[in-house]
Amino acid sequence: MSAPEGSSTHGPLARRLTVLSGPSGVGKSTVVAEIRRSHPEVWLSVSVTTRAPRPGETDGVQYFFVDDAGFDRLVAEGELLEWAEFAGNRYGTPRRPVEERLARGEPVLLEIDLQGARQVRRSMPQARLVFLAPPSWEELVRRLTGRGTEPPDVIERRLEAARVELAAEKEFDVTLVNTSVQDVCDELLALMAVQ
Repeated sequence: MSAPEGSSTHGPLARRLTVLSGPSGVGKSTVVAEIRRSHPEVWLSVSVTTRAPRPGETDGVQYFFVDDAGFDRLVAEGELLEWAEFAGNRYGTPRRPVEERLARGEPVLLEIDLQGARQVRRSMPQARLVFLAPPSWEELVRRLTGRGTEPPDVIERRLEAARVELAAEKEFDVTLVNTSVQDVCDELLALMAVQ
């Protein structure tokens, strides 16, 4: 698949792409929800996932929910900008909507995991990778265990993954520490040059 006319995933337009990553439970979704509320002009890619919807989630809003065969097809046809498996489920970013919005000059935000951020770095090296860090390891553990949405074995897998993700912080262009959602939003919007 080719990029839309006038766009280049390696050129200046890719600079409009900001990738937000960090360990599970650090508050990425909360930050993104606040940015979407206060700055609807920032386009957030909706990921595709094989995981089942959680209570209150709507297909096409939080995620596009697909089965394994549907996800396999998207991968085989090159329809995903990046994808990764996490906690037994697969997640991916649809390529076409990202490229279309970048071609129009819109600020694009991806909220993805470490594996996905690395894939975007390879395919769009001018994208800005932002690492969202917790104030402390203890706070991250508290947030993950306090959710009450996942069984202990899933929480343990998320904590193991968080150790790996925290060690990868140096691979990112910028680190923001999530001590205040509003402060992180302000810093992220400034990085994206959104007024």
